[in-house]
Amino acid sequence: MTDQQRVLVLGGTVYLSKEIAAQAVARGHDVTVAARGESGEPPEGVEFVRIDRGDDEGVEPLRGRSFDAVVDVARIPAQVRRVLDVLGDSAGHWTFVSSISVYADHSRTDSEVLEPTDADNEDPDIELYGRNKVACEDLVRERLGGKAFIPRPGLIVGAGDNVDRLGYWPLRIAEGGEVLAPGRPERLVQWIDVEDLASWILDAAERGTSGTYNAIGEPIGMGSFLDGIADALIGIGAAERPDFTWVPQEFLLEHGVMPWAGPESLGFWLPEPDYDGMIAHDPGPAVGAGLAPSPLGTTVERWWRANAAAPRLQAGLSREKEGAVLGAWHDRERGFDVPDELPEA
Repeated sequence: MTDQQRVLVLGGTVYLSKEIAAQAVARGHDVTVAARGESGEPPEGVEFVRIDRGDDEGVEPLRGRSFDAVVDVARIPAQVRRVLDVLGDSAGHWTFVSSISVYADHSRTDSEVLEPTDADNEDPDIELYGRNKVACEDLVRERLGGKAFIPRPGLIVGAGDNVDRLGYWPLRIAEGGEVLAPGRPERLVQWIDVEDLASWILDAAERGTSGTYNAIGEPIGMGSFLDGIADALIGIGAAERPDFTWVPQEFLLEHGVMPWAGPESLGFWLPEPDYDGMIAHDPGPAVGAGLAPSPLGTTVERWWRANAAAPRLQAGLSREKEGAVLGAWHDRERGFDVPDELPEA
């Protein structure tokens, strides 16, 4: 075990930040979680401090404290600034979890970042997500300098994900039969396992790693991705080999199949060419700095153990919609006229 550190996780009650706090406890660190306490429960073994980053007074419970490592996952610049004002001079290491959404052009991997919002911006509009993250990054670098560690994750998947971009696929593949597959088998997909990301963040804090990195695994083709999920499920006795039917992206979009996330969507799928860069970032620098992405099969097994017994997906394609789209596609293949809009299933 490494030497015990005083670790502050801002948030710590949902998904990534909760996983970071839980792993930090497991490593033997003295862990404090600071949050409003409205989104979920912190993991066992932490000290909970109730704060509200919506105004200056709300972060006063942290004043006068010091931590060897601070981890922040926020997206509102004013909220990041308030905590920096209280703790920035007394922290040994500071991780700010950003996002690949900071890049201005997702069609290529060499894009510049977006123009940041103002450092005092409080607007949570999702349309400002990338620009707000850039502003947060700038604030942390300016205050912490060489003590700042800024991972930019891509799609984070695993147990606890409330967006469910991974979850649809193992559940659907486990049902077997004909499975609608989006676009081309060669179309790249890319992700990072939440457990791997949390582990790397804690490793960075313990080692004093600094810098900015795209926190992502190696991209693979969608065909290899779906086959890999099937292999993992077959390996644990949860599925038989399904039949994948690949349907062009134009047909899917015409018939109301949504990309990426949300109702009637196919997770991981992004249309070409507008998002070619978003799913092809180079993981090399992050791996060189200690990130160790798990094999796909490990991620699938983790998700399955945590969720398969009582799945509550918030996203994905309904079976009715999938059947309607597959039927329309097969009609098109047989030369029948197919309307762009399908009747309600």
